[in-house]
Amino acid sequence: MGPIKKNITKKTTKKNPVKKSTKTTMKDLKFFKKVALLEHLSDDDIRKVFDITVKRHFRKGNVIMREGENGETMYLFYEGRVEVLNALTLRIGKSGFEETEKSMVKLDAKFVGFFGEMALLQDAPRSATITADSDCILYELSKQDFRDLCKKNPRLGYKLVSKMAEVLSGRIRRSNKDILKLTTALSIALSR
Repeated sequence: MGPIKKNITKKTTKKNPVKKSTKTTMKDLKFFKKVALLEHLSDDDIRKVFDITVKRHFRKGNVIMREGENGETMYLFYEGRVEVLNALTLRIGKSGFEETEKSMVKLDAKFVGFFGEMALLQDAPRSATITADSDCILYELSKQDFRDLCKKNPRLGYKLVSKMAEVLSGRIRRSNKDILKLTTALSIALSR
């Protein structure tokens, strides 16, 4: 077990509402073993991933990531709840339009192990805004550290990317079913 690569502690202030720390505990490492993305890895591989993450604390209401911004990080979800929001343009009256954010889903650390993984796989803007719905503890993994890890450990990189692909495929399947239900309901409503 090597030393922790990132040793950062930062106080939470109004200008900087995010607190960073990397004090290692057995509880933290046990958490990593339970995350779906990592549960199939050896203890040594889990430690390699742990060593390149930064533990972050977000207060309720803090924006964790914003739709449209360039994605550079993903998060392992240790504790708390977040809300996923998407920008929508709505017609207001006969000639007006208004942009608003629509809550798409709330995620709870008890049920969701990670989010933001698309940022590690492609250079594209964030697809949603995510805000802390309660105080949250997250482990941040940067795109550059992830890519460096994959270059140094191709087998580990393959395992991580394969698991991300599996999770993303499942999300796409669920979204396709949701779209089919919505288009069917719209078709029925318009035919009346």
